[in-house]
Amino acid sequence: MRSQILLAFAGVLLSASVCLAEVREAQVAYKEGSTPLIGYMYTDGSPGKKPAVLIFSDWMGVGPFAKERAKQLVGLGYSAFVADIYGNEQHAKDQKEAGELATKFKSDRPLMRARARAALETLLKYDTVDPTRVGAMGFCFGGTVSLELARSGAAVAGLVSFHGGLDTPDASLAKNIKGKVLALHGADDPLVPETDVRAFEEEMRKAAVNWELVKYGNAVHAFTNPEAGNDASKGFAYNEPVATRAYQAMQDFFSETLKPKA
Repeated sequence: MRSQILLAFAGVLLSASVCLAEVREAQVAYKEGSTPLIGYMYTDGSPGKKPAVLIFSDWMGVGPFAKERAKQLVGLGYSAFVADIYGNEQHAKDQKEAGELATKFKSDRPLMRARARAALETLLKYDTVDPTRVGAMGFCFGGTVSLELARSGAAVAGLVSFHGGLDTPDASLAKNIKGKVLALHGADDPLVPETDVRAFEEEMRKAAVNWELVKYGNAVHAFTNPEAGNDASKGFAYNEPVATRAYQAMQDFFSETLKPKA
């Protein structure tokens, strides 16, 4: 399956000149409170400060999909850090376990935000990271995490949610958002009801956030992930054309929000 993912994304990031031999991966042990966490830092090993992107995995936890996205970002000129939200690099064995793990954090947003901020603080410790040019992105559950990180008031210049949950129990926290927000959403996603989409739009407007919501027709949940299969009737499915457009939108967004200061 790992090789299938690599093949599926070979043509997605068309502007990336990725040379995997130059990508350096480092396992990073860090903590949130007393909870041990294990993340992964990806760089090209070159000197100087670079923009960096935090990556939050889907509800399965830290795994190959997020790590491959990090390697692609290195090819685009960024450093990338894959965060561990569940702790101890837990990876769910199936969707039932994933649901149980994710629900703990969805029902405890302060804990979710604390885990996300711990990852950000760890990333910022690297002297090769430009702290003024840090972004975040996440997939599904990770998209929710990225939005909650922004709502915490974290100093991220821009964040991208790929088919993430848009709801929040406290919309007033949007006033804390400092950076720009890009939400990439499947217009036919049954896991993110239209009421949540409208509430998100209103939340962003009321807080005067610099935001953009892109709805992709004929796309359901998990549209960027080949492991989701191709049966859209299940409510989640990979959609290669939409994934291509979504990743291009991400590239354009980070090129704008993480560009060098004039």
